[in-house]
Amino acid sequence: MLMKEVTLEMPRYLYRFYQRIGQQAGGLAAEKVMSDALLKLAGELALNAIDTQKKRMTE
Repeated sequence: MLMKEVTLEMPRYLYRFYQRIGQQAGGLAAEKVMSDALLKLAGELALNAIDTQKKRMTE
């Protein structure tokens, strides 16, 4: 699988926030927590877009 590397800049406090979540989730890296959160958000946005499109088609 081809992968694309992405670099994000964020305030230190936000990175620490994701670190703490990862620690509470069994020792996950902050980067893994952020990646999972972004993928979940993308899925939710896609489902909302599909739902909106279906509603427009039935109007």
